[in-house]
Amino acid sequence: LSVLQLIIKTCSHVTDLRSITVCLPSCLTGTDEDTILMLLTSRSNNQRQEIKAAYKKAHGKDLVSALKSELGGLFETLVVALMTPPISYDASQLHKALKGAGTDDDVLIEILASRTCAQIKDIIKVYKKECGGKLEKDITGDTSGHFQKLLVILLQGSRDEGVDEDRIEKDAKELFAAGEGKVGTDVEKFINILGNRSHEHLRLVFDAYKNLSGNDIEDSIEGETTGNLENLMLAVVKCAKSVPAYFAESLNGSMRRAGTDDQTLMRIMVSRSETDMLDIRACFKKMYGASLYNTIQDDTAGDYGKALLYLCGGKD
Repeated sequence: LSVLQLIIKTCSHVTDLRSITVCLPSCLTGTDEDTILMLLTSRSNNQRQEIKAAYKKAHGKDLVSALKSELGGLFETLVVALMTPPISYDASQLHKALKGAGTDDDVLIEILASRTCAQIKDIIKVYKKECGGKLEKDITGDTSGHFQKLLVILLQGSRDEGVDEDRIEKDAKELFAAGEGKVGTDVEKFINILGNRSHEHLRLVFDAYKNLSGNDIEDSIEGETTGNLENLMLAVVKCAKSVPAYFAESLNGSMRRAGTDDQTLMRIMVSRSETDMLDIRACFKKMYGASLYNTIQDDTAGDYGKALLYLCGGKD
């Protein structure tokens, strides 16, 4: 066996950090992407942070910098994302969406609609520390109108807790009166209810709304709003109903069209790999009659594709 083959054989069974940090310098001299894949995708983000710390202690170098100097393209971007703590990764993605050329509204919508109140509060703290600014200020500087208002409400991370039985029918009637039940749309009413009620409460409101109007709340939103506000409201509704189903739909959209939206695909696979990937896979199979694993396999290639398949965790 070659030296690299021996490293691969050893590292595939490695569990202690000292052995990993001894293996990694050899892996990076070459570079042996397969070993890096096995070392990093088979471990939790917390373990990867421990590996980073142990590597620096053992070799006096930053592991992420070493990886970036040896890798390239989408595979490098994915590996760096895997080496970033989840909250820091969300903060960096928001910063990139706001500070790049134009504003990537889709990233703002995805993260702020899907994260828990506690996660959003943590993101705000990390954003200020690592990105050098206030997230709310940056969002209000880059957005406007009702879209901005709902984003800012979500950014407060202060949804009501539990279900208010006395408000379910009232909220459903107010939503109907604000949309289908009048000429024009009272967007403020939609924003207030969607942005502040708990997900548990909203699911009951949506059921009551359908009983009242005969339509799903999504139909009303699509008929009454447009553009990024419509997309944000729909994302909030879908996440209230099922976060895994929301991400299954997003993953399908990132692949089943002309060209692959690698940034969306990568961001979701990295951020959900330790959260609800099994549920996302189940939703994907139910919604589209196909395996998420096979869909990724058909849409990607090389070490980048292999890493995504590792994160997917298996076929359905």
